[in-house]
Amino acid sequence: MPEPRLNHVVCPDAGAGHRMAYWEWGAPEATHVVVCVHGLSRQGRDFDVLAQALLKRSGGTVRVVCPDVAGRGHSDWLADPMAYQLPTYAADMLALLAQLQRGVATLDWVGTSMGGLIGMAVLGQKQFPLPLAVRRLVLNDVGPAIQWEAIQRIGQYLGRVVQFDSLQQAADAMWAVSTTFGPHTPAQWLELSRHMVKPVAGATGAVTLHYDPAIAVPFGAMTTESAAQGEAMLWQLYDGIAAQTLLLRGADSDLLSVATARQMGARGPQARLVEFAGVGHAPTLIAPDQVDAVASFLLA
Repeated sequence: MPEPRLNHVVCPDAGAGHRMAYWEWGAPEATHVVVCVHGLSRQGRDFDVLAQALLKRSGGTVRVVCPDVAGRGHSDWLADPMAYQLPTYAADMLALLAQLQRGVATLDWVGTSMGGLIGMAVLGQKQFPLPLAVRRLVLNDVGPAIQWEAIQRIGQYLGRVVQFDSLQQAADAMWAVSTTFGPHTPAQWLELSRHMVKPVAGATGAVTLHYDPAIAVPFGAMTTESAAQGEAMLWQLYDGIAAQTLLLRGADSDLLSVATARQMGARGPQARLVEFAGVGHAPTLIAPDQVDAVASFLLA
């Protein structure tokens, strides 16, 4: 499998700034760019299968850009744990889009879970105009209203500092908390897990999770009251989106309810809904039907 290029963008913050890494697939001169943003504890290599499918189906006319959100993957960790929130992530993406805009004629966005929330924040704020308008938006199993039960479930494992003796042991442990992702072959899951860990210094073969455990700090501080306030803000952002929107939902999702999905189809950009049977939160965009739904939408 070909490897993507690793690049960085410098993002401003309250201190000296931080670097956000991003993975780039396809020809640097391609004028159709698809930005793919991962979920809360994930990283940009989650989109390897989708990126390769988009390149193949487009005949190489698409460039796919997959950032590691701050605190994840190859990006810098933030000095202030409370900065691991939507305003920081959205500002970082604006810096990325400003760096990418030269020569780009068509811009699309794919956001899984947290990546979809970031997309709503970036696309829905009229006071911060984008360097280039996003044409099509894919929201993968996420909406303005997030079920509190899902927040509690994710909080049970997020931020734990764990060391594993091998990649396989790490993959097995991650599968134990990720079965809602739906069916995967052992090979598929091992490949997804490969980029979720990093070596432990001085411990041969040992690995640990790729992200800063401090990303759990603001998540753990969330209350039902603050979640309700955030939901109201997100609905305002969603209603401000002008991009043609596709909403993906795992039919067994505990994060995106059927009621919220229907409401998203009736207001704002009036998202078109596609559901995947036997999958919860969140579809990994590896299964052929999931890849086809996204690729057909973006390349139509």
